[in-house]
Amino acid sequence: MQQDKEISALFSLIDDPDEEVFGAVSNRIAHYGRNLIPNLEHLWETTPNEQVQHRIESLIHRLQLQDLQNDLIAWKTSAQPELLAGALLCTRFQYPDLTIAPVLSEMEKLRRNVWLELNNYLTPLEQINVLTSILFSYYGLKGKAKDYTRPEEFLLQTVLSSKKGNGFGNGIIYLLLCEGLDIPIRPIRIPGQFILAYFKPVLQPQGQRIQSVEKIEYFIEPASGQIFTRKEVDGYFKKMNVAPEQSFFTPLSNVETIALIMTELAQCYDNEPERYKKEELLALAKLLQD
Repeated sequence: MQQDKEISALFSLIDDPDEEVFGAVSNRIAHYGRNLIPNLEHLWETTPNEQVQHRIESLIHRLQLQDLQNDLIAWKTSAQPELLAGALLCTRFQYPDLTIAPVLSEMEKLRRNVWLELNNYLTPLEQINVLTSILFSYYGLKGKAKDYTRPEEFLLQTVLSSKKGNGFGNGIIYLLLCEGLDIPIRPIRIPGQFILAYFKPVLQPQGQRIQSVEKIEYFIEPASGQIFTRKEVDGYFKKMNVAPEQSFFTPLSNVETIALIMTELAQCYDNEPERYKKEELLALAKLLQD
């Protein structure tokens, strides 16, 4: 009862003209967390004053961002941060009321379609070709060049619904399917590109012992599904006048992958009205990198 009285008092002060008072009210409302969002949304609907509505919108956004930060920390520090959960968290920045059931259903249908075409006798190249054929020919996914005016092409939910994505958006779908089908394809960080690589386990002598190591068989550009050999990738480095480093061929963890996508997505908001979104996304990415 006392808590309800305090919340009502805080809501009554949202229209206070003193910015210092509003700042204190905002901090106290933030203390209550996302449970107040429905109340704030109702207050917005019943408030005719546009300035007060703007304040309510900023409060709702603050609570949603705070909730996302907490969920990202919990995901990052979990025993095994799952890529799907990270991709959904990334999507929630733009779509805080995201309903995940349709995303999960669509991904499972895709996974099953690919699974029906796979068998244990396929070579790595044949596995990649099956996956690429289902995604781009049967499913109709289209690859787009990276365009920082189209944030929807980075995000799992919107790429699935529109069937249009850039290398990051299509790449997440590619990776999720491979994870669900035990295909050893993982992302690597080649400068200026988001590239996937097929890591095949091989046995190599290590002193007096035989040790299992991973060797990249092929590289995949996920926007289009095009396959490259190591020789072609080396040719790219030569053309770009970049000296290859071992780190370029080391698979990214799920946390590193989501941080990279958030950093790229942030560039979509490099304009005056939305620059605050860029700063928020970069802060979220840094939170994952620390």
